[in-house]
Amino acid sequence: MQEIGLIVIGDEILSGRRQDRHLANLAASLKPRGLKVDWVRMVGDDPARLTETLRETMARPAIVFCHGGIGATPDDRTRQCAARAAGRPLMRHQEAEARIVEQFGEDAFPHRVRMADLPEGARLIPNPVNNVPGFSLLELPGGGHHHFMPGFPQMAQPMTAWLLDEYYADLRQPRRVERVARLRDTSEAEWIDFMEAFERRHPDLRLFSLPRLEPDGRRSIELGVEGLPEAAEAGLREIVDEARRRGVTVEED
Repeated sequence: MQEIGLIVIGDEILSGRRQDRHLANLAASLKPRGLKVDWVRMVGDDPARLTETLRETMARPAIVFCHGGIGATPDDRTRQCAARAAGRPLMRHQEAEARIVEQFGEDAFPHRVRMADLPEGARLIPNPVNNVPGFSLLELPGGGHHHFMPGFPQMAQPMTAWLLDEYYADLRQPRRVERVARLRDTSEAEWIDFMEAFERRHPDLRLFSLPRLEPDGRRSIELGVEGLPEAAEAGLREIVDEARRRGVTVEED
């Protein structure tokens, strides 16, 4: 399965001034295609650390969606760091400049037009909100792709949809589903032997367990499976049957 990563860039994310929404949005965009996010990195605006991060991820055969830091202010350093990480010069992209001038006219100069300075060979990502494009780097050392978009989710979301249709229309997997049982008044420790045996019996399913402390202080577990619909339903039935055998109250989500 194709590896898919997410990089969220900006000191405001690390400081907590803004909460990330890109992970949830990307996961929701991938789910109908049977795809998922394999890893996430959050990195601030420090150029050395950002360049190092991008150099590492560009060495992987992954599709990577990157959000933040492509504006024109001094703390927007993603364009420069992406060029450095890819070993490419930063060059004025004529089409990007034309789009920015079309959007802002004379106000594009002298600052906004800097957003057209992109790594050599960059391909543009249309921005339907304000016409300032993102950019893609497709021929990377690891054989993967990196796509750079604004940090604004309302811009990044339609740009991501365009990327999925433009470059990955045929990249689909059978859709997997999650089925969950909530087990009341029990703890994970009491279910470890069952979970280990379950994983051996069902290598095609991903088993997950989330403990909860209810408002009244009672313990519960969300014990669930992810897999193809028929297999996931059969796995859930096994969990429910075991809970009833143990006399544990169970609710299905």
